[in-house]
Amino acid sequence: MNAPNLITLARFVLVPIYILVFAYGPRYSAFLIIVAAGLTDIADGYIARRTNQITKVGVMLDPLADKTMMLAVMVTLLWSGDLSWSAVTAMVIRDLGMIIGSAFFHFRGYKTVPANWMGKLTTVLLYAAIMWIFFQFPYAQEFLWAVIIFSFVTSVMYIVKFKGLNDKTSTEVFHR
Repeated sequence: MNAPNLITLARFVLVPIYILVFAYGPRYSAFLIIVAAGLTDIADGYIARRTNQITKVGVMLDPLADKTMMLAVMVTLLWSGDLSWSAVTAMVIRDLGMIIGSAFFHFRGYKTVPANWMGKLTTVLLYAAIMWIFFQFPYAQEFLWAVIIFSFVTSVMYIVKFKGLNDKTSTEVFHR
C-alpha cells in the first residue's frame, strides 16, 4: 500500500469522527474535519501524480472516500434539519448512478473516464454549498440547488465522454 492510498484510507477514518463531532461537538469542529478530508483529497492526488504512484486501487478508493464523506455530511445536515430530503435524494441519485454505472462498466472491461476539471469543479462547488448550509449563509439552499443541477450536467458530460471512449471498445467486447 503506497502513501497516497494510505492518505485516502485516512479519509475513510475521518467519516465516523466527523459524525461523532457533529453530533456531540461544536459545529465549527465538525466543519474542520470536512476541511481536513478535503485537504487529504488534494494531497493524495497530488502525491500520487507527482511521485507516479497512481494505482487502480487508488483510482477506485478516492472517489468512494469522497462520496462516503459527502454522504455522512448530507445525512447529518438532514438530521439537523439544515438540508431537505429532496436535495439529499437528488444528490444520492446522482452519486449512486455514477458509482453503480462506473463499477458496472469497469468490471465488464470498459474504459472508465478519469476525473476531469468539470468533476473537480463540481466537488469544489458542492463543498462550498455545504459550507454555506453549514453556517446558514443567505441563499445557501438556492446555491446548493444550482450546484445539484450543475452536477447532473457534468454527469451527462461524463456519459458522453464514456460513450466516445468506449465506442470502439464496446464493439471489441461484444464480438469476442
